[in-house]
Amino acid sequence: MGRLAWICCLGVISTSQLGCEGRERIESLQSVKSDKGSAQSDDSSEDGDLLEFDLTAGAPESPANNPLFAQPASRTFVGLVRAVERAQKNEKVKGAFIRFGSDSMDWARSEELGRNFAAFRKSGKFVACHANSLSNKSVWLAAHACDEIWLSPAGEVDTVGIAGQVIYLRGVLDKFKIRADFLKMGRYKSAAETMTRTGPTPEARESLVGVLASIRGTWLDSMVRVRSDAGIKKALEDGPWDANGAKQQGLIDKIGYASQAREAIKERLGATKVRSGFGASEKGLNIASIIRSLAGSDLGEDGADSIAVLAAQGAISMKAGGVMSSGGIVASSITKTIRRLAKDKSVKAVVLRIDSPGGSALASDLIWHELMELRKKKPLIASVGDMAASGGYYLACAADKIVAERTSIVGSIGVVGGKIVIGEALREFGINTVTFSADPNTDAGAIPRGAYMSALTPWDPATRAKVQTQMESIYELFLARVASGRRTPVDEIRKIAEGRIWSGTQGLKRNLVDKLGGVSAAIALARTQADLPEDAPVRLEGASESLLERLFLTGDETAEDDVRLVLRRFEASRSELLEILPTDLRAFVGSFGPLADGERVLTALPLGLRIH
Repeated sequence: MGRLAWICCLGVISTSQLGCEGRERIESLQSVKSDKGSAQSDDSSEDGDLLEFDLTAGAPESPANNPLFAQPASRTFVGLVRAVERAQKNEKVKGAFIRFGSDSMDWARSEELGRNFAAFRKSGKFVACHANSLSNKSVWLAAHACDEIWLSPAGEVDTVGIAGQVIYLRGVLDKFKIRADFLKMGRYKSAAETMTRTGPTPEARESLVGVLASIRGTWLDSMVRVRSDAGIKKALEDGPWDANGAKQQGLIDKIGYASQAREAIKERLGATKVRSGFGASEKGLNIASIIRSLAGSDLGEDGADSIAVLAAQGAISMKAGGVMSSGGIVASSITKTIRRLAKDKSVKAVVLRIDSPGGSALASDLIWHELMELRKKKPLIASVGDMAASGGYYLACAADKIVAERTSIVGSIGVVGGKIVIGEALREFGINTVTFSADPNTDAGAIPRGAYMSALTPWDPATRAKVQTQMESIYELFLARVASGRRTPVDEIRKIAEGRIWSGTQGLKRNLVDKLGGVSAAIALARTQADLPEDAPVRLEGASESLLERLFLTGDETAEDDVRLVLRRFEASRSELLEILPTDLRAFVGSFGPLADGERVLTALPLGLRIH
C-alpha cells in the first residue's frame, strides 16, 4: 500500500468516526483561505452580535502538540490572540463572552490576553466572563479582560498569593545509595541541587525570591489599578474564597451559571446571535478540518507575503522518543522547519515563540546556528511566553529583538552536567560491577576512561577534571552567543549570567530583553522590520512533525518500511514515564532527558520550578 492510500484510509476512518458535512474543495494541505477569517465554522464567526471565546480547554502554544493529529492553528494561543484582534476591528461585533471553566493559563499568556481584551473593551465593546473556579493567574486575566466577572455558585477563587516550589531528591537518593555526580558553571546554576542537596544554596534562594518578588509586584499593582478597591491586595493573598466571599472582596461581580451569564449579556447588548470566536466549533469536524489537522496548519495563506510564527515549546533535545522525552523542541525536527522558512520567499519575517526551560546544550547550539542563518535572510523576532530559560534563552539570543512579558522568566545563562550513578545501589542487592580495560597498562582498581559515561561507576578526579573543562568551554560559548546576539561585551553578560533567572521586567533592565509585550507585539515588530502592511497574513508553524510530515519520509525506504518507521515514531513520541507526572513538571523532567540518552552537558533551567 502506497503513501497516498494510507492517507486515504486515515481520512475514511476519521470521517466515519467524526462525521462529514458535505464536500469542500481543498486548495492546500498547508494553508487555508485567509488569515482574515476563522476556520472554525463554514460561516464567518465574526459577523455575530456576540462572540463566545471558549477557553475551557486552554490554548496551547504549538499546533503540533498531539503525536497523531496536529492542533489546528486557529485553536492555538496565537490563533486566539489573532481572533481577539480581528473581533476588535469588526463593527458588527457588540461584545464578547469568555468561558474560563476551571482552566488556567500561565502568567505570560494571562498577561497578554488580558491586555488584548482590555483593548477590545476600549474600542467600545462589552466583555463578560464566567468561570467555575479562578486562580491567581486567571483572576488577573479576568480582571483586565472583563467588564463583568461571573462565578458558578459552588465555585471558588484561589487567590492565595504567589509562591514557588522546588523538589529536592537528595534524601531519597541517599536512602537507595544512588549518587548524583554533577558539576555546574555559574553560582546560581542550581539545576543539580534538586538531586545533590536537600535544600537550596543561598544563591539559588536569592535568584528565585527575586523573580517571585518581581512577579508579585506586577500582579498586585496591576490588580489594584483595574479593580480600584483598597482592600484588593489583601484579598489577593488571603484566599481561597467561596463565591459569596469572593464577591464581598470585589474579586468577582456576579454569581451564576454559564448559561445565565450568557443570557444576561445577550439581553444587555440586545444581541440576537451568539457565534464562536474561539474554541470548539458547534458544527464539529468536516473533511477539510481533518485534513488541516493532519497538516497542522490553518492560519495563513500560501503565496502571500506573510509572517511566520514558529512555536518552540518544551524541553530541548537532539532526538524524540527518549526515556524521559516530553516531545518538546527536537533539533532534528525544528531545524528542518527553520530551513524551510529561510528558503520560503513568501515568508518575509519570522517570530520565534519560545516557552522552554532548556535541555541539551548540543541541540541548543545546533538550533541557534540555524536561527542565525535564517536571521541573515529575514528579520527574526523572539517572543517569550512563560519562559526562555537556559537553552531556551540560547535560542532567543539569536533573534534581532527579544520581546517578553513582565512575568516571563529569562536568563539562566549557565551550564550543568553530570550523571546518576547506581553502582552502589546495585551492590545493596548483591549485584557487583567489574570494569575491564582494553589497555593492559591501566592501573589495577582504576576506572578506565572508556567507561566514563557508565551509570555503574562514579568519575575519578581526572575524569571530573575533563568534564569540567568541557563544561567551561560550553559556558564560554554560551556567553559568547548571548554577547553577540545582544551586542554587548562578554564581560557585561558574565555579570548577569552565572545561571541566574530574571523576570521579564528585570531582564529589560539588564538588556536581556528589548521590549515588554506578548506575541502580538512581536508580530507587530516583525511586520515593521519586514515593511509589511497591517493586514499581512500570519502563518503558524510547529516545531514538531505532524502526521503528514511523518508519513512523507525522505530516503529510499519502501512503503512498508515507511509505515513501520511511522509507527515507531508514533510510539516513541508517547513517553509512559512522563505521563504519570503532573503536567507542570513534565517539561522540567524532560529537560534532563538528554542525560538518559548519553549527553553529559545541559543548558537547563536551574530548578524544577512551578510558580503558583
